[in-house]
Amino acid sequence: MANRLQINPAKTEVLWCSSARRQHQIPSNPVRVGNTSVLPVSVVRDLGVYLDADLSMRAHITATVRTCFAVLRQIRSVRRSLTPDAVLTLLDFCCSTLAGVSGTLLQRLQSVLNAVARLVYSARRSEHTTPVLRQLHWLIVPERIKFRLCVLVYRCLHNKAPPYLAETLHLITEVDARRRLRSASSSTLIVPSTRRSTISDRAFPVAAACAWSATQRQDCLVFECVSGRPQNSTVQGIV
Repeated sequence: MANRLQINPAKTEVLWCSSARRQHQIPSNPVRVGNTSVLPVSVVRDLGVYLDADLSMRAHITATVRTCFAVLRQIRSVRRSLTPDAVLTLLDFCCSTLAGVSGTLLQRLQSVLNAVARLVYSARRSEHTTPVLRQLHWLIVPERIKFRLCVLVYRCLHNKAPPYLAETLHLITEVDARRRLRSASSSTLIVPSTRRSTISDRAFPVAAACAWSATQRQDCLVFECVSGRPQNSTVQGIV
């Protein structure tokens, strides 16, 4: 290779992605990469995120839930001297990739957040967690995903994000036909048109633009991007 790097067959994986209805059409023959034949797999891990063939993120959520509950079991024994921030960090890690995931899978992550809230207040399992989450000023899982998407958009608009992300977002003011519209005075983004809502609507340009446009209509949402985490006074109005 040009950069003198060689492929390690033991660490090389190939993933064919398609919708759930076309999984049977995915080829199972080995893929020739240089002088090595690599067999396709159903799940790969890239930068700590598990990607499955149907892009349902089921494998990533399963691994996240398993790890979070394992950490929670360790924290319970020493909960007087530790805080559950480690679990929240695992829960929020790359959660923007979960945009558009089914509510059933997100409910599994919400169960982790509910368990952390009960641990903080020593609440019983039968007690409702909504009042506890409000007291903690914690966003529920779907709102946490939207918040992370909006933080990425904010950084893209202020030249604080990688170019490969910023170049996918376009303001309405960049379109000549829309410069005279009332929305041109705001930082509204153009939502690209898609053909498949199950996969295409989950792409970053679409999901981020939809999340950002929704926040433009909410006066109670303010982003504090210095720390990248929502402040107490901000989150209380959303939960």
